Amino acid sequence: MKEFSVIIEKDEDNFFVASVPALRGCHTQAKSLDTLMKRIKEAIELCLEVEKPISSEFVGVQKVAINA
Repeated sequence: MKEFSVIIEKDEDNFFVASVPALRGCHTQAKSLDTLMKRIKEAIELCLEVEKPISSEFVGVQKVAINA
């Protein structure tokens, strides 16, 4: 069993978007979190068929404020 960190965001159209930093180009989207999790598992399995994961460790998320 392998585990991957998944980053989940919500876009302007209210879709949840998931990406896997350890697998370039491995991402998917869905309207619900349940569907998103099923889809990202499938995406990870497909990505692993053609790509070896890069070594990385998820550290966290940090907000940065700038004058805009």
